[in-house]
Amino acid sequence: MKIVPNYIIILFFVIPFITNGQETLPVYSDYLSDNVYLLHPSAAGIGNCGKVRLTARTQWMGTDNAPSLQTLSAHQRVGTNMGVGVILFNDKNGYHSQQGIQGSYAYHINFDEYDETNQISFGISLMAVNNKVDESDFLLPDPVISQIVNSENYFNADVSMAYHKGGFFGYFTAKNILLSARSLYSDKYESLNLRRYLVSLGYYYGQGKSLQIEPSIMIHAIERTSEQFIDFNIKVYKDVADAQLWAAFSYRKGFDNAPTEELNYFTPIIGVNYQKFMFAYTYTKQSGDILFDDSGYHQISVGFNFGCRTPRRNGCPNINGSF
Repeated sequence: MKIVPNYIIILFFVIPFITNGQETLPVYSDYLSDNVYLLHPSAAGIGNCGKVRLTARTQWMGTDNAPSLQTLSAHQRVGTNMGVGVILFNDKNGYHSQQGIQGSYAYHINFDEYDETNQISFGISLMAVNNKVDESDFLLPDPVISQIVNSENYFNADVSMAYHKGGFFGYFTAKNILLSARSLYSDKYESLNLRRYLVSLGYYYGQGKSLQIEPSIMIHAIERTSEQFIDFNIKVYKDVADAQLWAAFSYRKGFDNAPTEELNYFTPIIGVNYQKFMFAYTYTKQSGDILFDDSGYHQISVGFNFGCRTPRRNGCPNINGSF
């Protein structure tokens, strides 16, 4: 094995145990819209196509300063085993906003020359984030309010690994692993640990048939708050002429830490793959005894595949993209 992959493996096993982190890019259900790389750096360049994905998410449509998130991601295989990727994001919620850029490197190791999907992957992402609080419109006579736009820069990192064999896929990612501190909301520096662990497992049934099914789960664990969530997902694909229609449904359930254990999110998604293009619409609705709000989230995702190679003999759609 080459020296570069050795460093990637060492970083994966060592960094999570010596650093803390501050959360950056939020974790939603984007990964179900053929956008696994947005959460897992080890997915960079993992498939037979390079991928560009643009998402726009909003709440309280038509309301000023409503929560919104936009992401632009791209990743591609480089050479035989390496993958690279980049993510740009803009996250806004009222007077608070953050903008960031993330770069990723992944290395993919194939175990069997006769089974092109029997592979393990390691990935790492480094990111820079600018957080802002706009107090320019605040009119309260309070010395704490500066009535200017306050901003601070942060740095963070994710480490990840993945395994694919046939229709099976599994990912593990430790997000926000670097120690950060901020004084954006007060004169004192606040050290945060919002390290999040993600485990994704799933299986793709029906390759080569006109109807395919992909059940999966994703487990979230937030270290500082001890919050735990599980996404229960089902995705169905239907080949029609030159296109592929698909629909997904995700149910996110909170556990073990009131009041978040009462939170339930229902997310239906519909989409279509046509030649090298992808389009999807996502709607998320919260339910439960304790609600942050009574509105839903709307998201549009569009994508383009490029640099495609011959599909592999086996594998889930994350491995075999559309031409």
